[in-house]
Amino acid sequence: MTQHAEDDVDRHGGVAGLRLASGHTTGDALAGSLPVDRNQAILEAAKQVGAILKREGHAFALAGSVAVYAHGGAQNLQHDVDFAIRPEDAQAVAETLRGAGLAVRTPPEDWLLKADCLGQQVDLIFELAHQPVTTELLARADELSVDSVFMPVLSPTDLLHSLLSAFSEHHCDFGAVLPIARTLREKVDWAAVRRGCGDAPMPDAFFYFLERLDVIQPATKEGRS
Repeated sequence: MTQHAEDDVDRHGGVAGLRLASGHTTGDALAGSLPVDRNQAILEAAKQVGAILKREGHAFALAGSVAVYAHGGAQNLQHDVDFAIRPEDAQAVAETLRGAGLAVRTPPEDWLLKADCLGQQVDLIFELAHQPVTTELLARADELSVDSVFMPVLSPTDLLHSLLSAFSEHHCDFGAVLPIARTLREKVDWAAVRRGCGDAPMPDAFFYFLERLDVIQPATKEGRS
């Protein structure tokens, strides 16, 4: 699908030659002018990659902590930028980003690609909640402003479903997801999230946690089935 990592990474690890949405070519001066604030740097990377994907007509949706921010969450962003793309589009997306001057590589995980933009890591994910990203999932995305740049953003329901479905015995950080659930609770179809998670024990424990904290209403017997 893509070349190996050692073939893809820019030898100097930089983003010289990045062509932004306006079509202008930039060099190290742009990277050097990035704000020190990490949150703003992540937003800048999200805006640039989103603009590139929009310009070339790719189907995608912003995911992860930047998507939560776009839906009204706090600007407390995680260490990277996440975009959801369809598996069948991965090769074309990689070629588009390389053409814009970004380094794109294939990690050991077989469900995403990684790119570097303005010094920030960008994950191009084609599997969410253990399922391939689909046209239907992307069609449910909301067109939102991300720090003044409009782009498709995963719906709150799909965002929460992807976060809860990732819980396992080895990764179960309720504390990180709780503020997101609090912020987006009025926008989430919790019955749909419950159905999507099925009877998996870790998401079920988190639902119980949310109920005890009065973040969501207890599910009826029908809602649990």
